[in-house]
Parts: sequence; C-alpha cells; structure tokens
Amino acid sequence: MRITYGRDALEAPANGAGVTIGTFDGVHLGHRTLIAATVSAARERNVSPCVVTWDRHPLTTLRPSAAPPLLTSPERKLELLADTGIAWAAVLPFDSEFASWPPEKFVLDVLVKGMGARVVIVGEGWRFGHRAAGDVPLLTRLGRDLGFDAHALELRPDAGGPVSSSRVRTAVAAGDLATANLLLGRPFDIDGEVVRGDARGKDLGFPTANIAPDPALVRPPRGVYACRARLDDSWFAAAVNVGVNPTFGGTDPVRIEAYLLGFDDDLYGRRLRIEFLRRLRDERRFESAGALIDQMRRDVDDTRAVVDDNRLSDR
Repeated sequence: MRITYGRDALEAPANGAGVTIGTFDGVHLGHRTLIAATVSAARERNVSPCVVTWDRHPLTTLRPSAAPPLLTSPERKLELLADTGIAWAAVLPFDSEFASWPPEKFVLDVLVKGMGARVVIVGEGWRFGHRAAGDVPLLTRLGRDLGFDAHALELRPDAGGPVSSSRVRTAVAAGDLATANLLLGRPFDIDGEVVRGDARGKDLGFPTANIAPDPALVRPPRGVYACRARLDDSWFAAAVNVGVNPTFGGTDPVRIEAYLLGFDDDLYGRRLRIEFLRRLRDERRFESAGALIDQMRRDVDDTRAVVDDNRLSDR
C-alpha cells in the first residue's frame, strides 16, 4: 500500500481511483465493509482502490475538549488499512484551514484533482466540509457534474446496533472485550515499548514487561486480563495487569504489566503488542505477597485456558 502525507502529495493514479473517506479509527467491521465495497467497485472499473483519511481525529481540531481517546495510533491504523486490499492511503492534515473548506472545494481539490476519483463510496449519513455542510445528496450531484459516481453504504449492524468507533471505545473502556472484539473483528490491541519498572514481578516469580500506555489511546479499566503478546514475529500467552499494584501501595499512573508465559529474557527497549482477549478480574489489594502470588498462579492458569480456547476457535 502506498502512503502519502499532506495535500501537496496527492497525485491521481493514471487509471483513476475508487475512493472511500473517513477517520477509520480502529478499522472496525463497519470500516472494513465500506473498504471492501470500495475495493470491489474499483476492480469493476479497473481503477485503484484508495482511502482518504486524517492525521488526527477531527474533533482534535474542531472541539479539542470533546476529542475522544483513539482505538489505534496513526501507525497502527495504516498497518490495518494495508491488510484490506487498498492500494493507496492518502493521509491529510485535519487542521483549521482544512476544516474551513466548503464541501465543494474538498470534492474538487481532493477527490477530483488530487485522487482522480471515478467512484466514491461513503457511509450513509456522512457529512463533510465546513460546519458539515456537505451530505451524500450534494456529493452525488457534484459527482454527476465532475465525472464520478457516489454511493452511500448502509452502516453494518452488529451486537445490537451499528458498528462505530464510539461503540468500540465505550466497550473497551468498560472492560467489555467480548463486544469490543466482536465489533473490531479482531482482538483490541495496544502497542508499546517495554520500560523499566520496579522489578517486583520478578521477585514474586512472575517477571513482567512494563508498558507505559500512550495517553492518546483508550485502554481497558484496571484489572487482570488474559491476552496474547507479540514480540517480533512470535506470540506468547500473557497474563496482563492494567493498574497500579495496590498491594504494594501503588498509585497513578496506570501501567500495563505483561507476564509472558514461557518467556524468560530481557525485554527492555523492545516493543510488544498486547491483544486483549478476556477480562479475568478486577485489580485488588491483597493482604500479603503470598496471597497475591496464589492469585497470580490462578490468573496464569486462566490465561493459558483462554488463549488455548482462542487458538482452537481460530482453526
């Protein structure tokens, strides 16, 4: 997948483009349905399937106080988009200047001149341009005048309602991984560099990799989780604590501590991806280190069982 950044980097493919547009935070099942329709429409017309997306959540510019935590970093979003069959991802800065553009300017400068759009597919109810003045009927009329077809796709319903990034965020923040992972079509994950902690896990017999979570990303609530951890190209079952270690008087900030089953080596400075499969229990304070160790042994057993179940269901 080709990736370009900025409006000046737009260069229409010689054969034209099939385009879909959005923030695509999480690249969830609704996004994937939209992208799959775009790829299919592009192939029918022998043009390149493309996405237009933003370098930030639009509310970061429009209403910073209302900007939500993200499901994916910009890098992770592009990684997920690369697996969808898209040939080109155009990442545009959603800055104050861009937010002031009337819808007609966006269509002409980005979709027509910049992307060479022959077909544009968006979700029903999609709005664009300054003060969200543009809608699907306007996009359709402009397309007729400027040489592209426009189609609105009905939002995919699942788990009791339309699939949306806001629903996934709400589920993750509540620890409802069953719903979050269903809507995502994959396990919710967090990437991070392993940083030095207090080494208490090693003293307890469960050496953990400490990850400082990106504050821009949503995270599950404090608790213990059955997870998988990816290190380079290898996967490990991982019992993960999201919290502050109250047994030892810990306080904020919240840390993510992963005990990788079957791994015993130095991880400092390396990157881990943590896939959250199931919430096992709340984080709580224990009366003694011994009581905590007993519970951690049970957590490890439960983690192993959950990961094994997921491997069987993937076959």
